[in-house]
Amino acid sequence: MAWLLIDNSNTRTKFALGDTTGLLDWRGGLSTAEISMESLAIQTAGVDFSAVMVCSVVPAKAVILKEFFEPRCPVHFLGSNSPLGLGIDYPQPQEIGADRLANAVGVLTRHGVPAIIIDFGTAVTFDVVSAAPAYCGGVIAPGLGAMSGYLPRNTALLPIIQLEEPASVIGKSTVHAMQAGAVFGYRGLVKEIISQIRSELFGRAKIIATGGDAALIARGVPEIDIVDPDITLDGLRQVAARVFACGDSAVDFQGQA
Repeated sequence: MAWLLIDNSNTRTKFALGDTTGLLDWRGGLSTAEISMESLAIQTAGVDFSAVMVCSVVPAKAVILKEFFEPRCPVHFLGSNSPLGLGIDYPQPQEIGADRLANAVGVLTRHGVPAIIIDFGTAVTFDVVSAAPAYCGGVIAPGLGAMSGYLPRNTALLPIIQLEEPASVIGKSTVHAMQAGAVFGYRGLVKEIISQIRSELFGRAKIIATGGDAALIARGVPEIDIVDPDITLDGLRQVAARVFACGDSAVDFQGQA
């Protein structure tokens, strides 16, 4: 029986099914603001699963997810005490976002370590996994949406823009100029953070991008090796295999203890 995997992020909540073989075909999604007992009932109607694995960075919505699923089946909320299959080299592990831990788990078998995972969401996070393997920490910066949305909210004449690849860096209209500032400026931010992280690492680390704006930004950042939209969900799947495959006991999965 499959597990229901839920990535409850600030803007959007993704649903997928997975088992020990990998992610399955069924996918779902909701705006996180729309998460409710009613919307969850609609989203999961007719979907068969034996347990639920959640990574949540929205406490109020985590409460709703817990209340909806726990009467129905086993539920595990991913955290630093979950059976991750990697160490944590971080002074206060409980502060690490569950999505960041899921990304660190996902990179192990999908791409290998050492690695830097860049997750382009409401915030952009850079997470470093050493060759040990161990989660080592990272960087949190404003997301691309926050950058592009700031100007329309705080100026009288600048419009809301659709983020897309600018034709050139020299804007021929207000919208074009704003797109250039957002996209090229953001790529510069990403490149500088990558450079600074690499200056503190020993050896070459793969750089994996994920999240809603990953493909757009990665087109102009050659330092990014791979765009992988499923790394978070697959990290959840791997932890679910340890938690649920033999009841509630941890199991060995893909060579990770």
